[in-house]
Amino acid sequence: MRLVDLSHTVSDGLVTYPGLPAPLISEHLTFDASHEVYAEGTEFSIGRIEMVSNTGTYLDTPGHRHRGGHDLSGLPLERCALLPALVVEGEATGATGLAAFEGLDVAGHAVLVRTGWDVHFGTEAYGAPEHPYLATEAALWLADQGATLVGIDSVNIDQTPPRGDRPVHTLLLDREIPVVEHLTGLSALPPNGATFSAVPPKVAGMSTFPVRAFATLP
Repeated sequence: MRLVDLSHTVSDGLVTYPGLPAPLISEHLTFDASHEVYAEGTEFSIGRIEMVSNTGTYLDTPGHRHRGGHDLSGLPLERCALLPALVVEGEATGATGLAAFEGLDVAGHAVLVRTGWDVHFGTEAYGAPEHPYLATEAALWLADQGATLVGIDSVNIDQTPPRGDRPVHTLLLDREIPVVEHLTGLSALPPNGATFSAVPPKVAGMSTFPVRAFATLP
C-alpha cells in the first residue's frame, strides 16, 4: 500500500482564502520554560494555534451552510474515511460541468475534481475570479447519483462573485454530502482505484475544520 498526501501545509501567516485571517502559530509552553514544571532532564513543548476554521485543506459539514445542519461532532466516519475515490479531470478555469462525469458510477464514492489550480495556493492568483469550480448542474447530478463526498483542488467549489449565493455548497451540504476544498496533489492519483480519507477532529459547535486528506493506493 502507498500513501499519497493530498493536504496543504498550514503555517504561521498562511492565507488560505482571500479576506480571511491567517493562522497565528506559537508556543504555549517552550522547552526552556517547561524545566520549571518537570524533573531535571525532562522537557516538553506545547504548541498554540489561533485560526479560523477555514484554513488549509478543510472539510465542510452541513452546519457550515445550514443552521439546522450537523457539526463536526455529528459527522459519520462513513462520510469521510476509507472511501473509494473517483478522480475527475475538471476545467483549468471556470466551471466543470456535467459532461466531465459522463458514464461514471459515483454512488458511494468520494468524487475529487482535479483542476491543477492548487499550484497557485498561497499566492494572490489563487483567489482570482476565474478559479475553477463545480457547476450547479454537476453538483445536483452527483447528489442524485449518491456521491458520498465531493472535493476539489481549488479555492472554492462554488463560483465566488461578491455576495454570491454559493449554490453548490447549498445543494451538497443540504444532502449531507461533505465538501473538501483546497486539496492538492491529485495528479498523483489514478482515475479510480484509490481510497480517500479526510477526517476532521470531533469538535462540537464547529462545522468546518482542517483535515489531513490522503489517499491509499494498492
